Amino acid sequence: MTTRQGLTQFAWLSIGTAVLTIGLKFTAYLLTGSVGLLSDALESGVNLVAAIIALVALTVAGRPPDDEHAYGHDKAEYFSSGVEGVLIVIAAVTIAVTAVQRLLNLQPLEQVGVGLVVSVIAAILNGVVARVLLRAGRKYDSVTLIADAKHLLTDVWTSVGVVIGVTAVALTGWLWLDPIIALLVAVQIVFAGGRLVRESVLGLMDTALSAEELEQVTAVFDQYRRDNQIDYHALRTRRAGAQRFLAVHVQVPGAWSVQRGHNLAEELEQELRQVLTPISILIHIEPIEDPSSWEDIPLVRVDGEP
Repeated sequence: MTTRQGLTQFAWLSIGTAVLTIGLKFTAYLLTGSVGLLSDALESGVNLVAAIIALVALTVAGRPPDDEHAYGHDKAEYFSSGVEGVLIVIAAVTIAVTAVQRLLNLQPLEQVGVGLVVSVIAAILNGVVARVLLRAGRKYDSVTLIADAKHLLTDVWTSVGVVIGVTAVALTGWLWLDPIIALLVAVQIVFAGGRLVRESVLGLMDTALSAEELEQVTAVFDQYRRDNQIDYHALRTRRAGAQRFLAVHVQVPGAWSVQRGHNLAEELEQELRQVLTPISILIHIEPIEDPSSWEDIPLVRVDGEP
């Protein structure tokens, strides 16, 4: 079974695929002279850099907790997806500049048939690897693999658009279509990069669990509230890569023994781990009759507060 440390094998797969597709797409560009195919090749160059960064991030994220990082190293994955998003945007700007230059200096295309065949092969290869990475990313909750997979899928659709555009140029003789398609590719890539940067920032900002996951968590607490005459509040969650974190205050009858309160906390943790995993859980037990038990103390106190 693949562990978190073993996810680097998928990064190596992405690196190998990027090297191969770069070679194929630049061959297609050299054969045809199409700036659209050149833009496609440049995006694959970004894929290679992103895959190398992903390898580093997954290596760091796979390290176990230590004295300086008691909660693990999972957040390293967000740096990878963020850098990948920035690289995508840079690639889009490069493509746009090249396209504008070609639009101002139109040139005929050559050996279109052979060039398109090479480009299609590269697109199919990217599509297969993207599916493998996406499946692994979802299975192991890896934001790095998911980001890399989405980037490769974006590359596939980019290639499809370029192939259609270059074919249209060959059939119509409208040379201006080639740089226009490259500009459209650049715009599409900017949106893809922007999404990755946004997701990375949200992860680094300790964003709460998704609405779906929060609903699963509260369903467990609500069931225990109905069955055990308890209550809860101050539920806080966050996520760091694959790891989830949850803290909550649970109110129980003051007459309960420490052991009984402890047993309840253990049961709650077990139920929650059956719903979501991996997850780090901190449960604070309080007497339900004490009014101070209901005070939700802020994580960061303002100066002057008791």
